[in-house]
Amino acid sequence: MRIGQIIDRRDRVLGAGTPLFYNSPLHIVRGDGVHVYDADGRRYVDMYNNVPCVGHANPHVVEAMARQQSTLNVHSRYLHEGIIEFAERLVGLHCPSIESVVFSCSGTEAVEVALRMARIATGKRGIVCTDATYHGNSEAVSKLTRLAVGQNSIPDVRSFPFPEMFRPLVPGASEAELADAYLARLEAAIRSFQDSGVGFAGLIVCSILANEGLPDIPRGFMERAAAMVRAAGGVVIADEVQAGYCRTGRWWGYEVSGFQPDIVVTGKPMGNGLPLAATAASRALVETFRAATRYFNTFASSPLQAAVGMAVLDVIERDGLRENVAAVGSELKRALIERKARCSAIGDVRGHGLFIAIEMVKDDGTPDPERAVDVVNRLKDKGFLTSNAGVFRNTVKIRPPLVFRQEHAEAFVAAFDEVIADLNGH
Repeated sequence: MRIGQIIDRRDRVLGAGTPLFYNSPLHIVRGDGVHVYDADGRRYVDMYNNVPCVGHANPHVVEAMARQQSTLNVHSRYLHEGIIEFAERLVGLHCPSIESVVFSCSGTEAVEVALRMARIATGKRGIVCTDATYHGNSEAVSKLTRLAVGQNSIPDVRSFPFPEMFRPLVPGASEAELADAYLARLEAAIRSFQDSGVGFAGLIVCSILANEGLPDIPRGFMERAAAMVRAAGGVVIADEVQAGYCRTGRWWGYEVSGFQPDIVVTGKPMGNGLPLAATAASRALVETFRAATRYFNTFASSPLQAAVGMAVLDVIERDGLRENVAAVGSELKRALIERKARCSAIGDVRGHGLFIAIEMVKDDGTPDPERAVDVVNRLKDKGFLTSNAGVFRNTVKIRPPLVFRQEHAEAFVAAFDEVIADLNGH
């Protein structure tokens, strides 16, 4: 069946406007490791999807899923040691203050649990986020999405400018001065809740500001921001859905950014395709939340989630994927930074581990989203799947499965060189 026919069928049953990648959408039928295959058998290197973090169709995960589903899967109102063991193993990977877990099925659900947890614990409503973030798509969580600074139509949410070095809030300021400037904006957002009577419950932030475009954050900002939040009576929520599970070469993005959260949200990579998410915090925070809500999720804390979640952790540890991410990501970033000097359309290269952003700019340094889209489509045509993202949609987003190896990175750089040559008119 032709692509156009599939799109027509899709629009009829899913509704026109359902998002698709690329100018010529792909019909993907199979995945294996870092590769996916279209209906014509062409192979692509997947450099975008963090859901299959230990690789598409990972055999260990597939076997664990099938074995558990063929044995037992029930909801969480029965005792089952599997979910207990998984929770113990998960919290053991975090900083000491993270002790207990509320499981759910998606990052959006997990963020919503975190927001409720913060509000119940503090008795306040106000949540602060950055002005270019995304944490989920429910009615409650979507209030956080790209909320302009000074936008007060949502009484219990405020934003502040996300901290960055490339397009700084105060041009020409030193790194220390920039940290101070962004902290002052955060303090103003917190104070607005106190002045309005809403009260301040907490800050939610992606540990590496992924949706903001992976900016280089002024040193010390995150640690000082966390201290400011706690001094104001709030809690710190780290959204690790994109930043966690060794994406940065460390287990958690908050380790890279230099702070410790009170509540941690994880999602997509946990199940390698099975819906699995978690909101983790101290036992006191979790039990206060449970007492106030009696939270229950039919498909969460299940034996199936436990088996698959454990299998994913097994593969990460058995195959040394955290170390692989650190080594391969560092070399890939270095190679891409070298290319920046060869192409004026590349404004910046930044990121951590196997999460890298290439910012495309016009001759005057302003964002160039059209060029980013062009690069993404050219890379697709060469067999490498990326996407454009960031606050201006002008960054080429590189986020492959953790099993991405050096040979894949070298092949990508060779293809990227061809794209650069095309951009330079050679």
